[in-house]
Amino acid sequence: MFPFALALALQSAQPVPAGEEPVAPYAHANANAGATPFEGQAMWRAFGGEPGVRAIVDDLVARNVADPRIADIFKSRDLVRLRRTLYEQFCYLLNGGCDYSGQTMATAHKDMGIQQADTAALVENLQAAMRHARVPFPAQNRLLAKLAPMHRDVVAK
Repeated sequence: MFPFALALALQSAQPVPAGEEPVAPYAHANANAGATPFEGQAMWRAFGGEPGVRAIVDDLVARNVADPRIADIFKSRDLVRLRRTLYEQFCYLLNGGCDYSGQTMATAHKDMGIQQADTAALVENLQAAMRHARVPFPAQNRLLAKLAPMHRDVVAK
């Protein structure tokens, strides 16, 4: 069996995490997270480690679902998977020792019709979640700068 075919076979054999809907097989890779991690542990500590990042992700998802500007994007979405993969992405980027198992940004957001205004609303909600978690402003800006280039893969053309 060719290495790619073997990888696909292994991916399809992996169990679906509890509470998540199944997705088509894809190659898991940290490169799918959309950026490289920060060096050292300073950013991970600034975000409060695991409990802090989990709280920020939960707050962000709740804000997005309740935000009338973007709530429709999140209807009929697998919010359990979203929370897990967002946590993994943030943990990986903040150098918290996680691997990212989600899809690429382009694949994950394909055919969602996301516009620039939608990403602006999401960023506002992320900023609010980080403020609520008392993440220092310079650390917030550093993460936002790392995430910003991803909008090219998310916004519909």
